[in-house]
Amino acid sequence: MSLYFADGSTATTLDAGQLRAGLYAALDQLGPRNKVLALPPDFTRFHSLAGPLTRFVYDYYGDRLTDILPAIGTHTPMTAPQLDEMFPGVPHSLFRIHDWRHGITTLGEVPGQYLHEVSGGLIDYPWPAQVANLIAEGGHDLILSLGQVVPHEVIGMANYNKNVFVGTGGVEGINKSHFLGAVYGMEKIMGRADTPVRRVLNYASDHFATHLPIVYVQTVVGAGGNGHLAARGLFIGDDVECFERASALSLEVNFRMMDREIRKAVVYLDPSEFKSTWLGNKSVYRTRMAIADGGELIVLAPGVQEFGEDHTIDGLIRKYGYVGSPRVLELTRDNPDLGANLSAAAHLIHGSSEDRFSITYCPGRLTREEIEGVNFRYAPLDEMTARYNPAQLKDGWNEVGGEEIYYISNPALGLWAYRGRFA
Repeated sequence: MSLYFADGSTATTLDAGQLRAGLYAALDQLGPRNKVLALPPDFTRFHSLAGPLTRFVYDYYGDRLTDILPAIGTHTPMTAPQLDEMFPGVPHSLFRIHDWRHGITTLGEVPGQYLHEVSGGLIDYPWPAQVANLIAEGGHDLILSLGQVVPHEVIGMANYNKNVFVGTGGVEGINKSHFLGAVYGMEKIMGRADTPVRRVLNYASDHFATHLPIVYVQTVVGAGGNGHLAARGLFIGDDVECFERASALSLEVNFRMMDREIRKAVVYLDPSEFKSTWLGNKSVYRTRMAIADGGELIVLAPGVQEFGEDHTIDGLIRKYGYVGSPRVLELTRDNPDLGANLSAAAHLIHGSSEDRFSITYCPGRLTREEIEGVNFRYAPLDEMTARYNPAQLKDGWNEVGGEEIYYISNPALGLWAYRGRFA
């Protein structure tokens, strides 16, 4: 078990050349490989820097890089323009599409007793360690899992083996892991490297996946000034150490601990990145610990055109709505369609404010009826964008028309919390 490369701090800025050099230094240590599989995230993690890193992998291995499987989880497969933008110069012929409902291998099963233990008695079902057939049966002598470590609502800190077991996982594994995190409580999870969900995935790695030649390439990305992003760290290894190192840095880079609560938050969702509330509700997840009781969250969402990126999940969100944890748990128990799609149930819990603050969505391509039908408030995008113009706002506190707001230009890059909630 090895850490092949580690560089990063809150003051570090790694340019493309330094990222390439760090990656190549790690790959040199691995020695010759003849059949390589890359597992980058999809376009929803465009800012992870996994795109250029995947291009560097292609440049390094050439035709020995035989397959690229974007770890899309339940997301929509990437389009050709998205591939060109995120992975410029990499042939489309190398890309494979992950189907989370079919073509899955179960490597083993984490016992229900273990889930009962790590969840504090809240869950007692077993969890299947599922991966794409291409990973289990592809015969690769190197699998490179690339991505960003950042606070996450389901598992605490994103990436590491989540990119494998969830990003390329199957229906049951994705559903049950999401539900475990939701029932345990995201406030007890977000920003933590050691969580019940992570422990389950680590159990699976240690017991069922040691034969897979997986090496993790983990970035930490933060604000770099003038609206630009900066690579604050790069950590490459084949065990949990690279993830723990990246998580520690991400907590410093991406976690905003605030001295006072937010009464009104305005969050902008880049239309190239956020096309559904499934993704756009990061505006809810990542700010909920900072927003005051009775506060307001306004979501400027020009690209949002659907609720779930999967047709079945989209229908379930429309049917049941974001109605709070107690009601969602009742609905999950009493309705087989929701009970069979626990990731959808988890998402409905994550997307609710539990009636603690209001959520106003301003979508570009959903109607008032659709938004109000899932229990959000609605406001016209043009009207709200004219009032809260992203081009004129800076991240953080702003005064607009005599009122104070807190503006966030990309909720995927951070986690915000009021210090008093941790007292």
